[in-house]
Amino acid sequence: MTKMIQCISPVDGRVYAERPALSLPEAQEMAARARAAQPEWAARPLEERIALVKQGIANLNNMKDQVVEELAWQMGRPTRFGGEFGGVNERSDYMASIAAEALAPTVVEDSNRFKRYIAREPVGVVFIIAPWNYPYLTTVNTLVPALIAGNSVVLKHATQTMLVGERLAEAFHAAGVPADVFQNVYLTHEVTEDLIGARAFNFVNFTGSVGGGANIERAAAGTFTGLGLELGGKDPGYVMDDADLDAAVDSLMDGAMFNAGQCCCGIERIYVHESLYDAFVEKAVAWVKALKLGNPFEPDSTLGPMANKRFAAVVRSQIEEAVAEGAKPLIDPALFPADDGGTYLAPQILVNVNHEMRVMREESFGPVVGIMKVADDDEAIAAMNDSPYGLTCSLWTSDPERAAEIGTQLQTGTIYMNRCDYLDPALCWTGCKDTGRGGSLSVLGYYSVTRPKSYHLKKVTK
Repeated sequence: MTKMIQCISPVDGRVYAERPALSLPEAQEMAARARAAQPEWAARPLEERIALVKQGIANLNNMKDQVVEELAWQMGRPTRFGGEFGGVNERSDYMASIAAEALAPTVVEDSNRFKRYIAREPVGVVFIIAPWNYPYLTTVNTLVPALIAGNSVVLKHATQTMLVGERLAEAFHAAGVPADVFQNVYLTHEVTEDLIGARAFNFVNFTGSVGGGANIERAAAGTFTGLGLELGGKDPGYVMDDADLDAAVDSLMDGAMFNAGQCCCGIERIYVHESLYDAFVEKAVAWVKALKLGNPFEPDSTLGPMANKRFAAVVRSQIEEAVAEGAKPLIDPALFPADDGGTYLAPQILVNVNHEMRVMREESFGPVVGIMKVADDDEAIAAMNDSPYGLTCSLWTSDPERAAEIGTQLQTGTIYMNRCDYLDPALCWTGCKDTGRGGSLSVLGYYSVTRPKSYHLKKVTK
């Protein structure tokens, strides 16, 4: 019996879209087509692949109105924010601009006796398992360099944003990328794991939960398939005694609440120097009270529903447990009458929190943040490192040297100073600990989807 995959809209609870999942034989045939199509794609000139990928992104931009509406229905982001095109274009343009240099051979010697160099070859078939929270941005992180480098790509998007893969395939196929070189598919977890275990792919990029990443690793065990895993996060912000208070409040609270808190590198816990703590909390409360929770299609809504009832339920339970354990909530949910006990969830700030509470240790991925007072840098460093995750840290100070020194002591993938919740495509996007392994974007993003091949060419025989 064919399994149907459904997207339940968080806006009104209806089935917004549904598609049949491929059976295992159908999926195996799909993977075989991807493998067969890859060599011819890789044989095309690099400049041609770059041009086709850039045209695919241009085609996607032309779908903006449709994409923004579909995103609101699928995962609840207010239409006023206009989709993800700024980041999609920035990352795609940058990765295209560095492709020739990133993929060029590293020449060790080119003399009358020897030519020695390290070339980079596409790995073959790249499998992207994409998340729903930033469904276009997270996909292009791997899709663009993988195609430019000469790989074929299979995309399995999250059920919650199932139409994103269709739009990407439509845009890239219209640009001239062959249908078998870039395939959008619907797969069950079981078929996905079977394909990985059968070595259908040469590289798997997964963005999602820690449990999901562990399942991918188990499926790939013994296959020697390359893996890139961006998993959970509990990203901290630290406001030092010399910070610009207003800027810190504005950025950190936006980092905590934007997209209903459903951001991979969103701010989930904040540590504030005792000299600024009271003022920071007061301003943070005022900032959150100014939000408007509502239907994402209403122009004044700044906070939409969470993507799924079960995601909101996790956040509600974390807040309830923390309050029962002594935390103090500073936002009255009555200020947000759209909170329906389901996907629409009022934002919350918690104080009197500690690291014994689940809300300060486990990923929330929702519009809640805990704020703690610290006495000095050492206490803040210990608190920020007291987490199973390590994606980003946001440091607020007027002293870059102080920020850099603290950064050397933090267990994380990216250090920000005076900003947060941003990906610089020139820098590697990576994490440590339970956040996962591997990296995307930057020149290292090309290294993830290529393999080195060494050439030792002796020009003489004596």
